[in-house]
Amino acid sequence: MQQNVDVYWSFRSPYSYLAVPQLRQLKDDLGVAVTIRPVYPLAVRDVSFFTNRRPQTLPYMMLDMVREAARLNAPFRWPMPDPIVQDTDTLDVAKEQPRIDRLMRLGAIAQNEKGAAAFSFFEEVSAIIWNGQTDNWHEGDHLAEAAARAGFDLAAMEKTAAEEDAMLQKLIEENEAEQQKYHWGVPLMVLNGEGFFGQDRMPALRWRLETLKN
Repeated sequence: MQQNVDVYWSFRSPYSYLAVPQLRQLKDDLGVAVTIRPVYPLAVRDVSFFTNRRPQTLPYMMLDMVREAARLNAPFRWPMPDPIVQDTDTLDVAKEQPRIDRLMRLGAIAQNEKGAAAFSFFEEVSAIIWNGQTDNWHEGDHLAEAAARAGFDLAAMEKTAAEEDAMLQKLIEENEAEQQKYHWGVPLMVLNGEGFFGQDRMPALRWRLETLKN
């Protein structure tokens, strides 16, 4: 029987980006079905997430994300621009979030499509945001070309996003509610009700999947 892995995932999370190639490898090696379920970044869901943390938190995260990218041989650079609007000095998060709102609606549409194209959408879009090869990823044809590589028409997706906003928002809220049953962070992989938090838990997820095949 094919195993199904739900992945609670954020466009703004470097670790979510780093998880995608590993998830593809799991799909290819073990034949599992992977459903990426986008959730809003914690910085948007909880505006005190960074400001109430210990002072070591952010410097350590910045060091660790670069180190993990190097370890995984993944191209990496902090996005230009950041998917969310946040003051880099005070870490205050703006009330209006046009970039992440747009990404979340597009991600929810892709999730609804399911299958290989849906996975490829998150793969392609996260790459142009995080791999350091695209400035102003949100402008011009960058998103349209990424969507097309995954088999989607961005103009049609944008039309659906405008027409089905309430439905898409409900799907996002359902994703976030389901995520909270296991953990609050991303990426969070859930297999048969068992949570695996963090892209560095991928070996544990692979081990669990392999035990189920035997």
